[in-house]
Amino acid sequence: MRSWTDTLRFAFQPVVNLATGGVAGLEILARPETGDILAEARRDPELDGQLVVLALRAAVRRETLLPLHVNVFAGTLADLGGLTPLHHAVREAGRLPWEVTIDVVPPYTHVPHQALLEALAELRGHGFRISADGVGDGDVPLRLLVDMSPDLVKLDASLLVRPSAVRAMRTLCDELGALLCVEGVETELQYGAALSAGAQLAQGTLFAPPSRLPAAEVYVPPLSPADAPPPRSGPSVREFVRPAALLPATASAGQVRALLTGSPDVSGVLLVDRNGMPFRSVHRSRFLLSMSGRYGHALYAERPAAKLGDPPRTVGVDATAWEVLDVVAVGDRDRTSDDVAVVDRHGRCVGVVRLADLVRALSETRVEEAAGLNPLTRLPGSDAITGEADRRIAAGRTFALSWLDVDHFKQVNDGAGFAAGDELIRAVGRLLQHAATGTTRVGHIGGDDFLVLADPEELAPLAAAVLDAPWAAGGLPVTLSLATVECVPGSVADHREAAACLAPLKKAAKALSGASWVVGRAGLPGHEIRRAAGTEAASTGYAVAEPGRG
Repeated sequence: MRSWTDTLRFAFQPVVNLATGGVAGLEILARPETGDILAEARRDPELDGQLVVLALRAAVRRETLLPLHVNVFAGTLADLGGLTPLHHAVREAGRLPWEVTIDVVPPYTHVPHQALLEALAELRGHGFRISADGVGDGDVPLRLLVDMSPDLVKLDASLLVRPSAVRAMRTLCDELGALLCVEGVETELQYGAALSAGAQLAQGTLFAPPSRLPAAEVYVPPLSPADAPPPRSGPSVREFVRPAALLPATASAGQVRALLTGSPDVSGVLLVDRNGMPFRSVHRSRFLLSMSGRYGHALYAERPAAKLGDPPRTVGVDATAWEVLDVVAVGDRDRTSDDVAVVDRHGRCVGVVRLADLVRALSETRVEEAAGLNPLTRLPGSDAITGEADRRIAAGRTFALSWLDVDHFKQVNDGAGFAAGDELIRAVGRLLQHAATGTTRVGHIGGDDFLVLADPEELAPLAAAVLDAPWAAGGLPVTLSLATVECVPGSVADHREAAACLAPLKKAAKALSGASWVVGRAGLPGHEIRRAAGTEAASTGYAVAEPGRG
C-alpha cells in the first residue's frame, strides 16, 4: 500500500536579492501528486511537522548550499513548540540552524498567541531565523507581527497597487530590524513597484517559477532610473547580503577544494566554529593556487583548511556599506577581493557581502544624489524632501514642512547684482545646513526658495538661527520669510496635500513686515504668527495676518 509520502514531491523557488540580483535563499514548496496534503497539514500539526522535515531532506538531496525557507503553519508551532524533529534533521544534514528560515504561515485565527511566541523564541534561541509569511493577504494582527519580531516579512504582491502601504511596512521592518520581501511578483511592473516601495527581496514567477531542481540562475529585469528606490545615505549591509559557503572549522583542505570545484560561483569559504562564528576565511583563488602548485594536493589535502585561510573580516548585520568599506580598507591590500562575513548580534555568520556589490551600489547612490543637487548650493532638490515627507506620512509620523525664501529677491538681484544674489543664496544654504539637527532635512528647490522637513520640536532653533542672522546683499539689508505647516498622522495623504496646505501660509508670511514666521496645522483654518516686525508672537490660538507688504 502506497504511503502519502510516495506521491509527495517538492519544488524550489528562489528568494531574490533585489540589490545584487542574486539568489538569497530557496523556499521549499510541497507539491503532492494527488490529494490536498496542505489542507490536511493545516488541521494536523503532527503532519505539518513531518512535512517540514521531509522538505529539508529534499533540499539536502539536491546538495544545495543556499539558505533554506521551510513553511510551517502558525497553529503547528503553537501546538508543537520548538519543532524538535527539525533540529535533528538539520543536524543530520550537516546544516546550521541559521541557514534555515521558518516561514510562519497563516491562518492565525484561534492560534494561542503566547504559545506561538514561546515556540518562536525557542526556535530563535537555537539559531533559526523567523519569517512572517502571507502579510497583507493573511490575518496576522499587527500587534502580533511586532511581537514576533521576525527577521523577514513576506508581503503579498497584491499590496503593490497601494505603494504607501508597502512603504509603511518597509518602515516597520526597519524598526524591527527585518528585511522586506514581496512574494508573487509576476510582471516587470510589479518588480519596479516593489523596488520603488523599498522592498529588498522578492519571489515570483518573473524571476523563476518553482521547479524540481534549485534554480542556478534567475531573471532580474534591468533597472531603470524610474524604478530605482529613493537614495539612502549609507545603505544598510542587509541589502547586499549573499549566502555564505560554510564549513566547520575542522574541515580539511580536501573538503574545501571539493566544495569550490563543485560550486564555481562560490568566491570563498568561511570556516565556522560550532556556534556558527567565523573562524577562518578561505579565498577561492589563493586557496586553489596553493592546492594546484607542485605537491600542493599531497601536502595539503588532508591537512586542516584553516592553515590556508586568513582571519575573517566581519561586520555586524546593522552596519552600513560605508562601514564595510572601512573594514576592507584596513590591512593587507591583497585581500580587498575577499568576502566580508556578516554576523548577527550573537556573532553567528548570516551571509557575506562582496566589495563589488557595495562599490556599484554606492557609486549609483552618489550619481543619483549628485543629479538631484542644486548646482548653486549643493543641497538636494525638492524630490529628496518630498520623498522623505511621503515616507514619514506612510510611517504615521508627525512632521513640519517649511518653506523659506528671501523677501523681494528680484529687487535684491536688480539692486546688488546677480553675483551678490547668488552669494546670498549660498550663505542661506550654508546656515540652513549648519542649523539642521537630528532628522531635519534641508533642500533648495531653485531661486531663493528652500524647503525644510523636520520634527516640530527641532524647528524653533533652526528658525531662530536663520531669521536672527543679519542678512545683506551688496550692502543692502535683507529679510527672510518662513512658513510652516505641521502635519499630524492622518491630516495629509501625501506630500502634495502638505504642499497645498503650505501655499497660503507662505502668502501669509510674505504679508508681514521684516523677518517673519507663521505656522499652521494641516486641516485647520488660520495660522499662528511666531515672528514678525513689531508683532508679539501669538502664544495660543491662531491669528490671521493683515496685509503689510507685497
